[in-house]
Amino acid sequence: MTTPDHDLRHHGDAEVRADGAGLVDLAVNVRTGTPPQWLREHLAATLGELAAYPDGTAARAAVAARHGRPVTETLLTSGAAEAFVLLARVLTPRHVVVVHPQFTEPEAALRDAGHAVERVLLVPSDGFRLGAVPEEADLVVLGNPTNPTSVLHPAAAVAALARPGRTLVIDEAFMDTVPGECESLAAVRDLPGRVVVLRSLTKTWGLAGLRIGYALGPADLITALGAAQPLWPVSTPALAAAEVCSAPAALAEAEQAAQDLTLHRDHLLKGLAAFAAVRVHGEPAASFVLVELPDAAAVRARLREHGFAVRRGDTFPGLGPDWLRIAVRDPGTTDRFLDALGSVLAVRTGTGR
Repeated sequence: MTTPDHDLRHHGDAEVRADGAGLVDLAVNVRTGTPPQWLREHLAATLGELAAYPDGTAARAAVAARHGRPVTETLLTSGAAEAFVLLARVLTPRHVVVVHPQFTEPEAALRDAGHAVERVLLVPSDGFRLGAVPEEADLVVLGNPTNPTSVLHPAAAVAALARPGRTLVIDEAFMDTVPGECESLAAVRDLPGRVVVLRSLTKTWGLAGLRIGYALGPADLITALGAAQPLWPVSTPALAAAEVCSAPAALAEAEQAAQDLTLHRDHLLKGLAAFAAVRVHGEPAASFVLVELPDAAAVRARLREHGFAVRRGDTFPGLGPDWLRIAVRDPGTTDRFLDALGSVLAVRTGTGR
């Protein structure tokens, strides 16, 4: 098996550790100001239950109801990352395709499990639009909306990849950042083959450290994935989060956050458009924006000197050294970042905005 030519284990949190701990974090896509106070209090109230083994019955039912699926088609996991590992260990595909650029953990998990991986690379000149994959592929993995491109693929285009004999895995970790979750396939149960949708509570609710996600798919596959989990894989506080964040009040709050995010992203895009050297490909739809600019690695380093951490793009297959991913923040933070970017570009080009 070939060695990956990208650092598939690099993630945005590396930008804000050690000497980056004091930087304004535009590298990690978790919503700022989270978890909200009501969620903190709800999680804290579970600490008195830690002597008992976790019981996921209520949380699993809540997640299933949230997506209109039977409980048997729902599996709670220790973050969406665990689901990638479970799929890689349980499935026995002959021809694996991962659509890139996208989150690299699925490919890393597949390679770790001994699978050969073919990459289908979407191109910036086409706005990273979803295209064809090899017909013979019996396992296809893609993200929607996709990290790091922020492109939201139409549900019809994603569904068109489903085939008899094929397992289609869709990473929807950022779907709750899209108002109305309009292109989600989480509730769709009648496509050919096996379709698995993965979700996470990390981004909107600020629960990266709690590790809670889930998989939705055919009951037989969900059963097999569950059998591959260790006993009690999801903690009592994480189960409480899954249950309460699936409730109507929390869904309404998440929807409002997604609408606010849309306005904040538009503000960032308008500011970026003022820089001749910066290009955005496609139409961003999630909580981050991917940009192309010359000598991005040096720009990233200089931004750190100005107090801002952004995510390098060259660890994503299909991208190179001229790419950066920028998290969407409130307009005030964005304006300070744009001023810093202007200063950095002015020094490098002598022009600035």
